[in-house]
Amino acid sequence: MESTKKQVSLEVLPWLVVHSDGTLERLTGTEVCPPGLDQETGVVSKDIIIDPKTGLSARIYRPNSILPGQKLPLVLYFHGGAFLIASASLPNYHTSVNKLVAQANIIAVSVNYRLAPENPLPTAYEDSWNALQGVKAGNEPWINDYADFNRFFLAGDSAGANISHHLAFRAKQSDHTVKIKGIGMIHPYFWGTQPIGSEVTDEARKQMVDGWWRFVCPSDKGSDDPWINPFADGSPDLEGLECERVMITVAEKDILRERGNMYYERLVNSKWRGNAEIMEAKGKDHVFHIFEPDCDEAKEMVRRLALFINQAEA
Repeated sequence: MESTKKQVSLEVLPWLVVHSDGTLERLTGTEVCPPGLDQETGVVSKDIIIDPKTGLSARIYRPNSILPGQKLPLVLYFHGGAFLIASASLPNYHTSVNKLVAQANIIAVSVNYRLAPENPLPTAYEDSWNALQGVKAGNEPWINDYADFNRFFLAGDSAGANISHHLAFRAKQSDHTVKIKGIGMIHPYFWGTQPIGSEVTDEARKQMVDGWWRFVCPSDKGSDDPWINPFADGSPDLEGLECERVMITVAEKDILRERGNMYYERLVNSKWRGNAEIMEAKGKDHVFHIFEPDCDEAKEMVRRLALFINQAEA
């Protein structure tokens, strides 16, 4: 019956709509797949609970061929989705992490932080910090048996890369945190009120991303909130980034491309004492590797990330 059809009061496209009765309808990113042995990559995974009180969980991965006593780099991974959608069990992310684990020969923990708007920011950051604490607490046998905390990395795409940035600063403020060897930032979700680069002429996409951020983090600072703009007033100086190495990847057609480039330039020109590198995928758009995991550009990006992780052993 037409009279009972819900009316849409707000659209946050392409992610979700809010109905007039206050209910949310996510339009994408809700699919799930089970953990287990991936025949293509030889990677095995399982789901774990990190905090029963909040329901914070993660999916942990390891090569099935790992030997007893073998220690591998540990990567704490944060998925993207504008803080609004997706999970570690989304098939696209499950496939992506399987491929990274196989290529890099690592242990990975993909975090299921809680999503906005049901859990407004900074909940995602708090969940991610708690996941880091949970990983090093020593309660998970796969981590105890196989993870080398001297080779501990943060990584993420889009919103997850943003989370990695903030966790590195929080780690510096804590006396009880493991040392972060490096950060892999894939198409980082940074933004700002003042348009730069292609944002100047692409007004439609500029306004779209502005709207996403206002929805997940309503504040009078808008897109110059330090959570989303690492160079806004109140943001910490990049000199304090708590890691030795950073790899940033950008995509040529991504509206966030200039923000990733700016982050790299500001980082290498700061007093930060680490080493940074950047790579660009020509002809590709935001998080293309999630949707096209077998394209040449995705394979090359994963190969470079694997090299980044394993080069940092020295």
